[in-house]
Order: sequence, then structure tokens, then C-alpha cells
Amino acid sequence: MTDVAIFPFNPFQENTYILYDDSKECAVFDPGCYSNEEKKMLSDFIEAKGLKPVRLINTHCHIDHVLGNKYIFDTYGLKPELHEEELVVLQSAERIGQMYGIPMEPSPEPETFLPSEGLLEFGNTKLQILFTPGHSPASLSFYSSEHQFVIGGDVLFRDSIGRTDLPGGSFETLIESIRKQFFTLGDEVKIYPGHGPATTIGYEKKNNPFLQ
Repeated sequence: MTDVAIFPFNPFQENTYILYDDSKECAVFDPGCYSNEEKKMLSDFIEAKGLKPVRLINTHCHIDHVLGNKYIFDTYGLKPELHEEELVVLQSAERIGQMYGIPMEPSPEPETFLPSEGLLEFGNTKLQILFTPGHSPASLSFYSSEHQFVIGGDVLFRDSIGRTDLPGGSFETLIESIRKQFFTLGDEVKIYPGHGPATTIGYEKKNNPFLQ
């Protein structure tokens, strides 16, 4: 059984996820923890559950999704894993933070990159890597066929989609990613998005105004 813990963090209310299973290994997805209180909340949860963080995953590298990368590295020794084409986005995050008035410590850079397809594994958990660009140059999503959920970053939201007006964004590419990578999964599959509540593929097929 793979459990999913959700933490809305930072001024952007970005959803940070911790995935863990019976092995007690866990992966941290998109750590947005910014304040000391948020960092403590994340670490307190990991400690209370007796978890061992073994992977730090960035679905994509917009500032709200990487604000906690340095903290995770300093605390657990993990460097971020992301698609190679997201590296330029990661490298610009500190400058973007200055523009928003949100100073941040530079993220460590990855030692290895994630592929556009394949498996992401930790503990007893296996997630299929889905290439889902459009909101960012090379966003990745992660699908559990066993438990029927997707960690989707900022690709698809309840009744909405990720914005496409940032560098490397494309509305047409994003819609193609959703239809090709998400809509081919079952309607019952749950989407855990980068912001807001979880949704399902079936609900979005019927109700999302951007996808009719």
C-alpha cells in the first residue's frame, strides 16, 4: 500500500506530497516548504511516521515547487531529480523569487535526471513516469497503476489546467499532454495536483471547461 500525504505550503499554496509505503521508505514530491513552521511540519510528519526519505522529486521547477529543495538536501542529503529540460527553470528560480519578493536559498542541482518514460521506484512503490509538458518545458507526472492515482504537478486541476503563459509553456502542448497521458487512463484514476483539491479523470472529462 502506498500512502499519500498532502501539505499545502508557501504563499502560492502549493501541494507538497510525501509518498510512503510499508517499507518506511518515502519520496518527497515538490517540496514547497518555505517558512520554518512549514519545514518543521514536514519533518515532524516524517519523524512521527518513522519514515526514511530516499528520493526528492520535482515534477517541474517553478519556484513554488522547489522552495524546499535546499531544506530537504540539508536535512536528508537528497538532491532533486527532474527532467533535464527543467534544469534551466530550476536555475532561474532564485531570480524569479526576487521578482516576487520571496527570497530563497538556491536549490542544489541534480546529479541524475529522470527520463521521459519508465519507472520511478522506492521501497515497494512503483510509479510510471509520464511526460506531460505544456505548463513547463518538461513537466513529469507519476502514475500508480496499483493504486490508481497520478501525482500531476501543475498539469490538470479540478475544473482548470496549468497556466501556459510562462517561459516554455504552450496551451496546445498542455492539452495534448492531458489527452494523451491522462485521458488514456481510467476515469476513476485520481489526480493529485500541484494546487487545490484532488480530482478524477472522469470528472475532468465531463466538467473541465478547457477540455470540452
